[in-house]
Amino acid sequence: MEVRYLGNTEGISLTKNKIYEALDYEEVFLRVIDDTGEDYLYDSEKFQVIEE
Repeated sequence: MEVRYLGNTEGISLTKNKIYEALDYEEVFLRVIDDTGEDYLYDSEKFQVIEE
């Protein structure tokens, strides 16, 4: 699924308004491939689903 990051830019991990690939939901978190190319869990409230 594709998601847009709505939070503030966080170092080298996430960029505001950038679209990322999300692999799955894990409770209240999304597993997102971030700017480092690795997948990590992030708070799902900081993302908008663009395409499922």
